[in-house]
Amino acid sequence: MLRILHDTKYDFIRWWKTAAVLTVAFIAIGLTSLAIKGGFDYSIEFTGGTLMQLQFDKAPDVSALRNALDAGGLKGAEIQQYGDAKSYTVRVQSDANDKAVDAASRTVQAVVESVVGKGAFKVGRGEVVGPRVGAELRRGALIAILFSFGITLLYLAWRFEWRFGVAAVIATAHDLLTTIAFMKILHLEISLTVVAAILTVIGYSLNDTIIIFDRVRENLRKNRKEALYDTLNRSVNETLPRSILTHATVFASTLALLFFAGEVIRPFAWVMAFGVFTGTFSSIYVASPILLWIEKKYPRAIEGRK
Repeated sequence: MLRILHDTKYDFIRWWKTAAVLTVAFIAIGLTSLAIKGGFDYSIEFTGGTLMQLQFDKAPDVSALRNALDAGGLKGAEIQQYGDAKSYTVRVQSDANDKAVDAASRTVQAVVESVVGKGAFKVGRGEVVGPRVGAELRRGALIAILFSFGITLLYLAWRFEWRFGVAAVIATAHDLLTTIAFMKILHLEISLTVVAAILTVIGYSLNDTIIIFDRVRENLRKNRKEALYDTLNRSVNETLPRSILTHATVFASTLALLFFAGEVIRPFAWVMAFGVFTGTFSSIYVASPILLWIEKKYPRAIEGRK
């Protein structure tokens, strides 16, 4: 079996204050941006409307396309380049009804044909979502996130004593906040794939924290006279080989998705790549210091414990 960084004795916990300052600053930047620039950008799946990915034979005149769409009654349409200079997405949001959304899709194609000519482009991907469906998806996504968080709380209450549970819950909340800040800073659009990534990050981070806390409990039983500070450091070091192998494998997979999977899956890959980092960070520099603080404030009556 491959073993790396065996029997290390790094003092991870000593850097918790620096880590706390950095993560609070990062979250503050993201939330400030959220407050100043408004809410998130939602995909067509949630807002309702039309999305078309167009591949042109030659680079189009974007200004002419935008003016033609405005003249055709599709004001506020978003035209964005992706990939090379011949690839664009056209997004048209609609708050009317399903028939209006479908009509908007036909209008987009007709307008583009009037500007660049019929047969001068191909529709690579097209999505048409009614506003009623979009509202249902948005509500369902929010319920899914809240439900997963509630199940997480119940599991922690059953699996650990309350000290461990509180520390793990705060670490999971930290991951959710940092992920939200990350998405806002990068202006990632919230879609169903991004919601799936957020749920995956929550589970991934929780799993990492539980593995470290399981080792902490084992070490507490083995050496009751050891200070909790030293027990936490020892537990993180003992799980370090497993953590590096697991995180490196997941991170490599997400990088492959990020660079080679295409535009549709790229937001999922961004969130997952960040989730690997923030999940590891919170398990060491959020969950462990909080557990140490709780133990000092509400010490257990165990003879020989410091």
